[in-house]
Amino acid sequence: MALALLSPYDKTGLIEFARVINDAGYDLVSTGGTHAVLDGAGLAVKQVADVTGSPEILDGRVKTLHPVIHGGLLARRSNPDHVAQLKEHDIQPIDIVVGNLYPFRETISKPDVTLLDALENIDIGGPTMVRAAAKNHPDVVIVVDPADYERIGDMLADGGVPQEERRRLAAKAFQHVALYDTAIAGYLRDTPTENEEEQASQHFPAEFTAGFKLGGVLRYGENPHQPGALYSRDGGNGGGIASAELLHGRAMSYINYLDADAAWTSVAMLPSTAVSVVKHANTCGLAMHENQTEAYKRAFAGDTVSAYGGIVGFNTTVTKETADAMRPVFYEVVAAPDYEPEALEILKRKSKNLRLLKVKPVNVPDVGLHTVSGGLLVQVADRATDDLGLWNVVTKRHPNEDERADLEFAWHACRLIKSNAIVLVKDRAIVGMGAGQPNRVNSAFLAVRAAGGAAAGSVLSSDAFFPFPDTLELAAEAGVMAAISPAGSIRDDEVISAADRLGMAVIMTGNRHFLH
Repeated sequence: MALALLSPYDKTGLIEFARVINDAGYDLVSTGGTHAVLDGAGLAVKQVADVTGSPEILDGRVKTLHPVIHGGLLARRSNPDHVAQLKEHDIQPIDIVVGNLYPFRETISKPDVTLLDALENIDIGGPTMVRAAAKNHPDVVIVVDPADYERIGDMLADGGVPQEERRRLAAKAFQHVALYDTAIAGYLRDTPTENEEEQASQHFPAEFTAGFKLGGVLRYGENPHQPGALYSRDGGNGGGIASAELLHGRAMSYINYLDADAAWTSVAMLPSTAVSVVKHANTCGLAMHENQTEAYKRAFAGDTVSAYGGIVGFNTTVTKETADAMRPVFYEVVAAPDYEPEALEILKRKSKNLRLLKVKPVNVPDVGLHTVSGGLLVQVADRATDDLGLWNVVTKRHPNEDERADLEFAWHACRLIKSNAIVLVKDRAIVGMGAGQPNRVNSAFLAVRAAGGAAAGSVLSSDAFFPFPDTLELAAEAGVMAAISPAGSIRDDEVISAADRLGMAVIMTGNRHFLH
């Protein structure tokens, strides 16, 4: 009989699949843990040690790493010399391999994981066995995904696995190993260091792979003619929007995911209760207040027109009172860490289509990836906390205590909005914003128009320096009292003089927050 070698970490569906393989005429061989499972289910299964004549050693580190195993995997059946060598060394060909790898990401995600723990969970024999079988896939069927068991089982029962399917399985196997190796490389690379050059080499190695697992195929991408899919870093087990639990509503779309991520990340970095309203990936409403319902009302008031059909983000559990306040407005998605039971019922009754996401925090710093023709741009996401010691009041008038609090909030809000970004804030809530304009004064005009009467007494933030005094002049005319922006314009002195003339207080920071 032919041999099938079974050694998967994930035992889901394994017993049933092993029975199908056995019924199709294959003897079963497996390693220690898998052998115990199959033997306990009443299947006739040999130990790998019985086939190799060598025991498992080094606490199981060496099991399948043996010429009898890899000769059986790598021998080309169409090569007479290979066949002769198998016969000479009494090696039996292995025609099926079922294997997948230790959960390395699970291990390193534990808060108390040590380097020794991580190293012990690096699989060596498994990837070697999977790669060998995939390399020789014209002769060896390699199955790494339990989702394939039923289909491959039907093929085995119906006479065999065709070559096109073997090739697909081999590609899946190499991808499985590549994802695994990417996780290991990332963990070993991301050792904290104070050296800036070493930090750069950690984030941007000479060779770069990104490891993600398919979370689901979407109806389409940004437009109906574009196929789309969601991938997650931890296969749906990590944090963030990619792994969010859909508690209610219809399936998420590509654009829903983009907007929900903007809503979630805009409040996740804030230190106290905050609510955001997002439309077309721009934060049109954002407010911070110790009372969540009040924070929601202020965020909604930031742009009541744009809020229609928008996405709402919370950084605290949604309360019944807040859910009641949300009743009159149509929203597409709500993203929050959790919901009070009564709040969840209110929002479910609000609309059968309203998507309610339960989102866990992301445990690792995000890396931004952006494709360009022929390549990829990579950067560490803009999550840094600003050093307030680098902020300089450059005008004669200093901001008062309330203005200072609003300027700090406005500076955070500004990083969430597409450049050129101008944000007006009052009482730690956005009252107007302008985004995505080719010049800064146009964004200021839009922000002032959106704010209306609320512009009076507000403060302004700009994601980059003021190239001319015109933005401040327009804002002052609407009653804006203070502003914050990076320094660096060749006309900074001219801008500061204009602010003094207008009676404004201006802070210039040590960095900027562009968002393209």
